[in-house]
Amino acid sequence: MKYKKRMFSSATGLFLFWFCLMSPGINYALENSECLDCHVDETLVRSGEKDFNDSSMKANLYVDENKFNHSIHNINGITCVDCHTDIKELNCNQEVPHPKYLKKVECSTCHQAEGDAFVHSVHMEARGKGIVMQCYACHDYHYTSHLESASVAERENGFCLRCHNPYQEHNWLPQKQAHFSFVECTVCHAPAAPRHVHLRFYDLVTNTFLTGDKIVKTLGVGYDEFYKTVDKNNDGVIDNDEIEELFILLRQKDVHIIFRAELVSEMQAIVHQVQKGGAIKDCQQCHVQDAPIFDAVTIVLNKDDGSIEHYKVNRSVLESYHTSHFSALGGTRVRFVDKIGLTIIFGGIAVVLIHLGVRVVTIPARRKKSKKEQ
Repeated sequence: MKYKKRMFSSATGLFLFWFCLMSPGINYALENSECLDCHVDETLVRSGEKDFNDSSMKANLYVDENKFNHSIHNINGITCVDCHTDIKELNCNQEVPHPKYLKKVECSTCHQAEGDAFVHSVHMEARGKGIVMQCYACHDYHYTSHLESASVAERENGFCLRCHNPYQEHNWLPQKQAHFSFVECTVCHAPAAPRHVHLRFYDLVTNTFLTGDKIVKTLGVGYDEFYKTVDKNNDGVIDNDEIEELFILLRQKDVHIIFRAELVSEMQAIVHQVQKGGAIKDCQQCHVQDAPIFDAVTIVLNKDDGSIEHYKVNRSVLESYHTSHFSALGGTRVRFVDKIGLTIIFGGIAVVLIHLGVRVVTIPARRKKSKKEQ
């Protein structure tokens, strides 16, 4: 009897399996892999429509699976249909198993704070002039990644420089190249956003940035132990002497580095509130002694997934030779170089004074010698 029941159960299961497989049923696309079955095809495009009342442009629908897998959305478990909410189900018996034209993705559903900041930005004003400024104009929907570890060049090349050539503007700004190389655009153009100085390890041999994994592996510690290893006095701030010891330790392990310092905005929602007329144009924000803009200084260790670990550093490091390329006149001064300069100046003055003093003291002796020779 039990045998017959098991046979009936197995037969029923097989029947239901084949019924679902072979019937013109509808499959629910809940997994990204189901979408990628089609969208990994590099030739996949949506043809444009030339209808008078409803025209559209040709669109490339290819998604690079490897890049998508490393995107922050995929890492956080966001599925395709979490964004493309009008895809409720897949009908695999149709050429296109979902609606051919999908609604625009509403990013503010998840990123409400960013949306609220954007509404008060110059980019929102551009929409009123007929310029399309959707989120994807700056952010690649399918390949969005962490930006905390990105350099100024990576941030600007990936965003601002897509549309803007800063050298055509900023005629009032001296030393344009220096500013554009080491200061992120939003530091001035999103003045409400917090900012800080990133210190990244730069290899003098390979001329490349070193990853956090490389640094902690070289030191033989984990990210959680990095502070304990470097911050010898355990005051929660890494000072100049401790940085010097760190550099010596790395040189002993054949790693020759300096810090590359860059002034960047923190990745908070308010950074989307980009201003033009309200941008900072006051040089004294940076170029005065003890400028508050340099109060927040951190060592940055970037991880493979694009996230970072911050370690607070005393701002005096900006006045050392470890960051000699990053110099804001009046705001950051390399004290070591100042001491050398003062030594040369006062040394030169001392030589002149000593020479004059010797000449004065030896006047009687030189006069006697002159009379004898006569």
